[in-house]
Amino acid sequence: MAKVAIPAGLSKQYTGGKTEFEIDASTVRAVIRKLDAEYPGIGKAIEIDMAVAVDDEIYQEPLLETVNPESEVYFLPRIGGG
Repeated sequence: MAKVAIPAGLSKQYTGGKTEFEIDASTVRAVIRKLDAEYPGIGKAIEIDMAVAVDDEIYQEPLLETVNPESEVYFLPRIGGG
């Protein structure tokens, strides 16, 4: 199963402080859906506010990116700039 991590701020709001998960999914979209099934509302928050790193590569539009059983998936706050 893929290792999945979310930021502490998101965990406080949706998961009772839990920041790390092991999830069986083949895409980032599937990871988000499984998290949302367990923690309602977290999926929308992730899709709106988070960038995603899969195996050390950051994606701004990651929903179809492949997730392997040995993957590491990190949801990261988007950084705005000007």
